[in-house]
Amino acid sequence: MSDMSAVIVPKSDQINADDLIGGDLTIRITAVSVSPGQEQPVSMKFEGSAKVYRPCKSMARVMVAAWGPDSSAYVGRSLQLYRDPSVKWGGMDVGGIRIRKMTHMPDDRPMTMALTATKGSRKPYTVQPLVVQVAPTQPATMTSADALYIAKRAAEKGVESFRGWFNTDEGKDCRKYGPIAIGSPALAELQTIASGADAMRAMPDPLADMDPLPPVPIDAEIQAQIDADHRAAMAADEARLAGEG
Repeated sequence: MSDMSAVIVPKSDQINADDLIGGDLTIRITAVSVSPGQEQPVSMKFEGSAKVYRPCKSMARVMVAAWGPDSSAYVGRSLQLYRDPSVKWGGMDVGGIRIRKMTHMPDDRPMTMALTATKGSRKPYTVQPLVVQVAPTQPATMTSADALYIAKRAAEKGVESFRGWFNTDEGKDCRKYGPIAIGSPALAELQTIASGADAMRAMPDPLADMDPLPPVPIDAEIQAQIDADHRAAMAADEARLAGEG
């Protein structure tokens, strides 16, 4: 076979330098497989794509220098990749994928190392730290039942407390997500609970004015039996100690 066309077609299962002509690509690694002896022994899956990133030997050395040799530790980390048009193959500038930035850099500082540029020559190569912006976690939406439950607990503290709670952030959320609106049955129920709580607290304690019950003396026969049991126990202890002596 003398046709070179088949060997210059980019592999469709991996990202290639031409995929980055439009700009850098930041990837978050989800899995890494290593197959020693292959032309491209490292394959990295990443979020948002069915393709993989297969680093060249130089970029694999960069990752080992920054992250260590254990590829399982790479999962969850991110790379910013760019197209370097000066990469040569067969003496021609064909372009290649290079790493511009990495998360989890040692001391979060730039790292420079010497990489092979051409046969017999090495050049310094610098990678910068990558800061990935993490989207804030959205709070779970409060359900109507949750809102009503929280509002009832607030109403049980009385009218004044419920009125103050009504305009707190929690109260506003309960009004937003729950069935608590002016004229609603739920609000009427809450107001009834708050008024009832105040009324309960205003009621006098029926036991407050009662005299405490006088102490009940112990029955004489019971007391005598208790004393006899105590004396018997002490005598048994003395006999045991005498026997041990």
